[in-house]
Amino acid sequence: MSQTVWIARHGNRLDFVNPDWFLTAERRYDPPLSDDGLIQARQLGERLKGEKIAHIFASPFLRTVQTANQVAEILDLPIKVESGLSEWLNSDWMTEHPEKLSFAELQEKFPRIDPDYTSRVIAEYPETGYKMMARAAETAKILVAEFSEDILLVGHGASVVGTSQGLVGGTPEINASLCCLVKIVRDDRQWVMELNGDVSHLSQTEKVIRFH
Repeated sequence: MSQTVWIARHGNRLDFVNPDWFLTAERRYDPPLSDDGLIQARQLGERLKGEKIAHIFASPFLRTVQTANQVAEILDLPIKVESGLSEWLNSDWMTEHPEKLSFAELQEKFPRIDPDYTSRVIAEYPETGYKMMARAAETAKILVAEFSEDILLVGHGASVVGTSQGLVGGTPEINASLCCLVKIVRDDRQWVMELNGDVSHLSQTEKVIRFH
């Protein structure tokens, strides 16, 4: 049975554009998209229009939900918030568990969020790189086993790498730049990567890939 998994990273984030945002932010590890990041997210949605995506899953961080929401508006689909797609909860990047909007607050801002979906995997702070990769891989495997139609996973640089490698196996290098697309197709039991970090849908791309 054939299935396509699309994996996307969020668009550009406000603290990449304005690093001083971090100094006064209420939730400093949960930046929103920048203005150009919102444009990237819309371009991602336009790229996926016409594909047979049946379910959209997004990390609970604001920038990933915003990205997923732009796509969901274009595809007219709900958003399933999945903790297993979260940012790498790296103690070198974050001094404490990152404070995020609550599920209720997210749902109020983004009515397309599915109130009945609960995360299949919970990301726990702090995480080693190994633990994060295993968590992301497990999430991808659980979701493709439970949802047999074509799906979109919206995550972060690290979780894009982890979910992609979790499906195709091994440690292929994944080009996880902002608002990129990975396309992985299952034919019978084998997963094949057909796109690796494609950014041809974007009018603006980053020259150096940053994860945080």
